[in-house]
Amino acid sequence: MSDTIPQPAAYTVVGAGAIGGTLAFALARAGHPVSVVDTDRAHVDAIRAHGLVVAHGDTRTSVPVTATTPDEFSGTLGRVLLAVKAQATGAALDWIESRLAPDGYVCSLQNGFNEALIARRVGAERTLAAFVNIFADVIEPGVVLDGGAGALVIGEPDGAPVSARVRALVADLQSWGPAVASDNVEGYLWAKAGFGAMLAATAIADAPMADLIDRHRPAMTGLTDEIFTVADRLGITLEPFDAFDPRPFRPGGSTAERDAAFDRLTAWLRTQTKDRSGIWRDLAVRHRPVEAPTHYGDVFDHAAREALPTTVLRTVMDRLRQLEGVPHEMTESSLDELDRLALTHLARVDDGSRADHLPQPPVSAGPHGSAQAVAVQKWLDDHCEDMVTDLAAYTSQGSASDDPDALDRCLDWLRGWLDQRLGAPNAEEVLPRATAGDILIRRYPARGAVAAGDDRPVLLLGHYDTVWPTGTLDTWPFRREGDRISGPGVFDMKAGLVQAVWALRALDALGLPCPACTLMLNGDEETGSLASHEAIVAEARDSRLAMVFEAAADGAIKTARKGVGLFTLTVTGDEAHAGLDPTAGASAVDELARQILRLGELRDHEAGTSLNVGVVEGGTRANVTAGHAVARIDVRVASATEQQRVAEALAGLRPFDQGTRVEVTGDWNRPVFERTEQVAALAELARRCAGLLGHDLPEASVGGASDGNFVVAAGTPVLDGIGALGSGAHARSENTSVSGLVTRASLAATVLVALADKGNPTARASAALQK
Repeated sequence: MSDTIPQPAAYTVVGAGAIGGTLAFALARAGHPVSVVDTDRAHVDAIRAHGLVVAHGDTRTSVPVTATTPDEFSGTLGRVLLAVKAQATGAALDWIESRLAPDGYVCSLQNGFNEALIARRVGAERTLAAFVNIFADVIEPGVVLDGGAGALVIGEPDGAPVSARVRALVADLQSWGPAVASDNVEGYLWAKAGFGAMLAATAIADAPMADLIDRHRPAMTGLTDEIFTVADRLGITLEPFDAFDPRPFRPGGSTAERDAAFDRLTAWLRTQTKDRSGIWRDLAVRHRPVEAPTHYGDVFDHAAREALPTTVLRTVMDRLRQLEGVPHEMTESSLDELDRLALTHLARVDDGSRADHLPQPPVSAGPHGSAQAVAVQKWLDDHCEDMVTDLAAYTSQGSASDDPDALDRCLDWLRGWLDQRLGAPNAEEVLPRATAGDILIRRYPARGAVAAGDDRPVLLLGHYDTVWPTGTLDTWPFRREGDRISGPGVFDMKAGLVQAVWALRALDALGLPCPACTLMLNGDEETGSLASHEAIVAEARDSRLAMVFEAAADGAIKTARKGVGLFTLTVTGDEAHAGLDPTAGASAVDELARQILRLGELRDHEAGTSLNVGVVEGGTRANVTAGHAVARIDVRVASATEQQRVAEALAGLRPFDQGTRVEVTGDWNRPVFERTEQVAALAELARRCAGLLGHDLPEASVGGASDGNFVVAAGTPVLDGIGALGSGAHARSENTSVSGLVTRASLAATVLVALADKGNPTARASAALQK
């Protein structure tokens, strides 16, 4: 007879940064088999070479763990501890979802509110909620700085009773420290939202967190007041953690209790190893976008629905975005301004109660625009299932770029669908294209006042072709699973067109103002718009601005895109017998190899210039000196100056071996899409409109091109990436969401109202768009 010794549970930690690395280290040191999955190749390589290292003072301790990148991982996932940045949650779930075992789970050890998204993707039964407050930091690849004591709370989603799996996970995580189980994780998360907003605000300046919180108590009070007012409206019971007690910071708390809470908090912060926030490090050290705006999306959503102000919080998020790429502009004077803003909007009487006679902060862009935005969002939410039905029908229309018959059938379907949803247009043009899908142009009249007297139409630009070959639908049809939608082309960009059409339909149904709109759809965008770009430019020059319904970049609109050049380098040599007469010929392959090395010198990553030799072909036989060799080149540039530099360099290529000839053919497929003042003004208008809907709207610069590149180069401002929310363009993981259809259709409609309605304060921003 023998006793069976239970084996320690195995864990996979996805995201081995500060939080993930700290907990992976503790679990591995306690004997648990631990795998860490991280996209940072240097970090993974360091862990493989030296183990996962935690530094505490001058002491460093290492434990062995299995480290891998997502692409290298193989197998099934069981217990997953998700610790990626909040803005990377969707991409991480794309990777996790198909690999997660039926009895596995995902526990979100992240900042912000991520459980609902995780539950939508993998199911509530495979989701665990968590609150984590660990002051660790990654200080070099493979090394995490110990942040000292912290807090960790685990529970079931939506406040369900503590389960056996929660108790088991908590028991294992107590190898790190004081992990506890709770049926009110939500209360901790909302408390952390208030505390986290304080830390986010300190990243505006370059000084220790404790000192800045101490010196700028009005700003910190304004932040917590806004967030906890929303929590109170939702019936959340806030929970204290570490040295932070949220209760004195709730609306109505006394000044004396709040000051005492500030004193305890700042004293505790001064004992921590880490004196600056992770957000500060993202800006000042890592030079990467901050995740804080993503954390507060739910706060903004709930505040908008409850008609509650978030003026101070939104100001902090805006300032953080402005500091991305320019950390030298951090200044404490910004916190002085935030103090004045908080005092103006959130003045209190001596006993700590809100003074009813004082003016309250207005909703971002005024009550007029807010009421219209709310009406649009509600109407679209009520018609959500109709939008899904339309997307399903549209997706079922195969539209491969290289299948003319499929493109013709799809365009015929689109014309009938547009008639059904929007009625007959004022005018319609179909521009035939012999080598590509035809171009459809439909013109719709304005309704209501046109802001700034500009009666030129807004160009609504999109494409109906996809990269997916004919027949893909046979094995991968449209599929809806809860909030998630998948299928060929749903993200790029069939959902975008559905959203555009339903935005127009909503404005018509509600009788809201709308500028004149030109809907233009081409059928060769995925192959470079070679047959349509001239028509697009001509239409753009007669338009006030363009809204390009390409998919978003992790929720962000796209305010800059790289120009794309596609070139072929052909080398002609002199063939000879490589064995009998090795010196007689001139090798085209040898010459091409030297030219490729020369081409590599054109790369300038700081300037945003990349060059990739993706295909190389040459020669006929191993014993023949090659007489012919070809390289196909993809060039991406972020500015017109770089485009000219690369073009001149390519034109100036000369052979090393005078017995060979070199020739460069090809051209710039799309010009550079630069963030002009007009593009920036249009992005700001969209951001204000998103604020009316309770959403944050980040912007991004991306390497991929769109037809928006042609439009910007023609001098017409562009709002690009206003299409689908989701991920997986050109991949079998392509997806969007039901909720995203409503969110982005509402945004498009609200932007159109702002452009048309003189009475909407948001529309004032459109004055900057005039030529």
